[in-house]
Amino acid sequence: MTVPAAGRGTTTVAPRAVRRIAERAAAEALPDGGSVIRGSAAVRGASARIAVGVRLPYPVRADEAAQRIRERAETRTAALTGLSVPRAEVRVDALSVAAPPPVPEAEPGLPGDEGGSGPRIWAQRRVPAAVLAAVGAAACGLLLVDVIAVRFGGAPAGWRTALVDWAAAHGPADTAVRLAGVGAALVGAWPLSCALLPGLRRRLRMAAPAPEVRAALDRTAAARILRERALGVPGVVQARVSVRRRRARVRAGVGYGRPEEVRAEVVRVLGASLPELGLRRTPALRVRVRREPGWRTPEAEVPEAEVPEAAEVPTVAGRPAAAASGPHDRHHGGAQDGDLDGPQDGPGDGPRNSGEA
Repeated sequence: MTVPAAGRGTTTVAPRAVRRIAERAAAEALPDGGSVIRGSAAVRGASARIAVGVRLPYPVRADEAAQRIRERAETRTAALTGLSVPRAEVRVDALSVAAPPPVPEAEPGLPGDEGGSGPRIWAQRRVPAAVLAAVGAAACGLLLVDVIAVRFGGAPAGWRTALVDWAAAHGPADTAVRLAGVGAALVGAWPLSCALLPGLRRRLRMAAPAPEVRAALDRTAAARILRERALGVPGVVQARVSVRRRRARVRAGVGYGRPEEVRAEVVRVLGASLPELGLRRTPALRVRVRREPGWRTPEAEVPEAEVPEAAEVPTVAGRPAAAASGPHDRHHGGAQDGDLDGPQDGPGDGPRNSGEA
C-alpha cells in the first residue's frame, strides 16, 4: 500500500533552531578571544536566511575573519537543517582587547637562600670530553688491532707482552705498582669530577625572572663594577676587589682624609651596589683600608694663612731711626729729615751741629 505524499506529513525546522545552529557554527570559526553576540534566522519554504553578530578580538583582520565565519555558518547550517542557505550575513558589532597574561614575578630569595630559581648552569666540558674520547679511541684501537692479529695467527704485539710480563713479575707491594695505582685513580677521578660537578666556578649565579631562565655573571665583571664604585668614593685612590660566591673582599688605599670615614663611605656605597648586581645570593662584604705612602691628614690640606710682610724700618748708622733720634733731633726737625733721606755722616756735619748747639 502506497501512501500519497500529501498524507505522509511534513518536516518543519523552526527559525529558532536554525538561529541556534547558525550561532554555534559561527562560534566554531571565530578566532581566539571572539564571541557571538546574537543571531537571527528566517525560514521560507526550503530556504533560510541567517544573520550573525560577532565580537572579534583586536587586532585581527576583520574581512578575513568575517569571510571564514560566513562560509562556516552557511555550510554547517545547510548540512544540519537540510535547508538551502543562499545568503548569510555576518556583522562585526564590537572589538575586544584581550588583557595580556600576567607575567609571574620572580620572588627575591633571602640572603643565603640556595633554592628557588631553577638548576645551576653546567659546563659543557668540551675539552675534557674530547681528550677522553681521543685517548679511549686510541687505546681501544690498538688493543683491537692486536687481538685481531692474534686471532688470525699472528704474534702478539711487543708492548702487550712486555706489559704482561712486567705485571707478572711485580706484586702489589712494589712501589712502582702502588704509584701506578695512585696515578690511575687520579686519572679516573678527573673525568668522574667532570661528570658530577657543574663547573663554571668563575661565574656567579643570578636571580632569574622565571624558572626556565638561567643567568650567570662573571666574577671578573662583578669585581670590575665594584671597583669602579669604590674608586668613586672621595679619598680612595686605589682599590682591589675579589668577588666569590659567599664573600666580596675589598682592599682600598686611602690617599687623603680620615681612614675610618673613608671606610664607612666605601661600606655604604658597596653595600648598596651589591644588590644591584642581581645575584641570587648576595655575598658578604669585607672592606679593609690602608694609608697610601702619600697620605695627607685633613689638617695638612688646609692652606696656611698669609702673614703680611713686616714693614721696613729705616735705620740710621745701623740703628733704627727712632732709637738714633734724641731730644736735639726732635727739636731740629730739618736735620732729622735729612738723616732719613740718606746717609749724611761726614766731617762737615759735626762742627755744624756743634756750632748750633
